[in-house]
Amino acid sequence: MAADQTEPEVPENAVGRRVSCNGERATVRFVGVVPPTAGLWLGVEWDEPTRGKHDGCHEGVQYFTCRHPKGGSFLRPAKASFGSDYLTAVRRVYHVDAEAVLSEEISISSKTLEWAAIKERSLESLQTVLLQGCEVNGPGADGEIQKTTPNVTLLDLSASLLCCWDDMVAISHQLEHLEALQLSFNRLRLPSDPVAHCQAFCNLKVLTLISCELTWTQILQCAPMWPQLEELILEDNNIKELQRPEGVLQKLKCLNLSKNPVDQDSLINMASLLRLEQLNMAETGFSHIKFHDAAAGGQTAMFASLKNLNLDRNNITEWRVIDELAKLSALVQLCCRGNPLASSDRNPQTANQIIIAKLGRLEVLNNCKIHSQERRGAECDYLKMFGEEWLQARGQSQLIEQFTCQHPRYMSLVDKYGAPEEGEVKKRQPFALKNQLLKITFIFADDSDRRPVEKKLPASMEVQKVKGLLSRLMKVPSADLRLSYTSAKVADREFDMDSDLKTLLFYAIDNGDHVLLVQF
Repeated sequence: MAADQTEPEVPENAVGRRVSCNGERATVRFVGVVPPTAGLWLGVEWDEPTRGKHDGCHEGVQYFTCRHPKGGSFLRPAKASFGSDYLTAVRRVYHVDAEAVLSEEISISSKTLEWAAIKERSLESLQTVLLQGCEVNGPGADGEIQKTTPNVTLLDLSASLLCCWDDMVAISHQLEHLEALQLSFNRLRLPSDPVAHCQAFCNLKVLTLISCELTWTQILQCAPMWPQLEELILEDNNIKELQRPEGVLQKLKCLNLSKNPVDQDSLINMASLLRLEQLNMAETGFSHIKFHDAAAGGQTAMFASLKNLNLDRNNITEWRVIDELAKLSALVQLCCRGNPLASSDRNPQTANQIIIAKLGRLEVLNNCKIHSQERRGAECDYLKMFGEEWLQARGQSQLIEQFTCQHPRYMSLVDKYGAPEEGEVKKRQPFALKNQLLKITFIFADDSDRRPVEKKLPASMEVQKVKGLLSRLMKVPSADLRLSYTSAKVADREFDMDSDLKTLLFYAIDNGDHVLLVQF
């Protein structure tokens, strides 16, 4: 550590304060002399531990401690910024080019809001104040915020230098219209009496706390401050076990727990949030859930308001997880991308069709609306896909019980479309057979003068590629072709090949089958 003759004044009670250095934020853990050098040093713990060099120990002396063994450094005060108060930051940002700032778009959770430009540059007219990364460290002079920016409804203080919730309370208490607050990338000490601060956030509806190193216990400790909260974004924190919210967060409609190492068995405690409509559990390691109050095919009383569930990029491998989700009475929108769920043909599109068939109330899958024709196709294909197992189990009580447990919705689909016949069920062949060559005869149904064409095609070939081959042969657009097939195993039956993304193996086409081609 080299000596530095410049020693600017260090604020009183600097230990625990937040500082910034070259764009990186840290918490001051020590202020004093570090022999053998002269002058004052700040010992800091970095938010990003890889930025540091040690754990607060220098030449055998422990000056402060860090959570990470390389999370600390010593800085000269001249290199650290303690930031400025709220009003100083507002005047600096909004008196530069207020109209340009106010015409920007900002994303709050899943909502994108466009801020209309104000007609004048009066700070009293501001309804949105965006101070992300502006090193705000506190409220400033008492009462001045209320006089200067009284109409703020949305405030972004992400990546600030606030050190505790008491500082935030001192700001928000003067913003009586505040409805949405962004505090991501901060490290805030907990308040001593959260209940006493509920008036400071009495109109707050949306709170964003991304990457704040918070646990769920700490969230529950702070929750009495937010009596009207409807949306809480807690992405990328340190949330593991979810304790049951008792008397807090009861107006919550949207909860984002993505990118947290959540203990799955504790997720059921969130069922006590009776108004919860949206739950984001993406990238949490989610792999299982069980609603013990409902049998297969029944409905759980838990999460009765939950409409939208995000399970993207998790570890779901078993279809019984989807069957459990079918017990959620209000679920109409599901995201389930990036999970190792697999169908027998290893086709992701087939896996999506199984999800649609299993979740009869689903309206949107992976942000795509499910149209009635797509649903009908998925449900009919599902009937055929597992029809062989159903036919074998039928009439045998033990087998049918096992089958129904694995496919709770199958019987309702039989009632809806009729039972599958033996000739139309899809044989669940080993995956290794997918590359076998099939000898298929193509018959031009609307051109009797044209001779049939015989081709050998791999069983893994998709219908759209078959159409591409035929379009080149016939010199017509593939979109104008409709395919169906007949099998020697089933007399007088014709089966539509109505999904371009399905394979020949999926449609159980065998050697010697005829594919009928119609141009329309």
